[in-house]
This record gives sequence, C-alpha cells and structure tokens, in this order.
Amino acid sequence: MNFSNEQNGNIIIVQSHVEKLDAGNAPELKAHFLHINKNGQNQIVLDLSKTKYCDSTGLSAILVANRLCKDTNGSFAICGLQSSVKKMIEIAQLDKVFTICNEKEEAVSALTL
Repeated sequence: MNFSNEQNGNIIIVQSHVEKLDAGNAPELKAHFLHINKNGQNQIVLDLSKTKYCDSTGLSAILVANRLCKDTNGSFAICGLQSSVKKMIEIAQLDKVFTICNEKEEAVSALTL
C-alpha cells in the first residue's frame, strides 16, 4: 500500500510511503483523497516525509486534496517536505496556496486552530 491513514481526532493524516510521487502513483493518491472526502472527512494532513521526488502529476493530486477540503469548509496541510519536493512546490508557487509545516504535530495544530 502506497498511502495509509492515521486518525487524530477529526483530522486524517495521510502518510505517503512512496519515494517518488509521480504519474505511477498520483492517481492512487487522488482516489485516496476522494475516498476520504466521500466519507465526510475534510481535515487532512499529508505527510510527505518519505517522499523524495514529486512531479506535476503528484502536485495535481495534492491540489485535489486542497480543493476538496476547501470546497467543504475544511482544512488541508502538508508536512515533512524533502528539499527537492519543497523546491518543486515553490517553483509552482504552490507554497502560497498550501499550509506547509515541518512536522506532523505542527500540521495537526495548524488545522485545529
């Protein structure tokens, strides 16, 4: 399994277990977010601490989660960014769109404010 969930109160923490978030597994992540949203969850933290690379399809899947949460008055945050993934997000200027935190606990706190 490439992605797993952890419940923390009303927040779902999605852990990525892939080294590369790309066209090979981004559709799976997108489907994962859609499933979470269909179950009425709109507070999501994406932990990318194990992911060293992300391409445009990966960013697209992350944007889907952000949109699903926002459209249902929820919140979305990402944490654990490796330097290359952080750089990709900055190049795409998505650092202005996403709530980005260093640690999982910090991201959970950001959503509970």
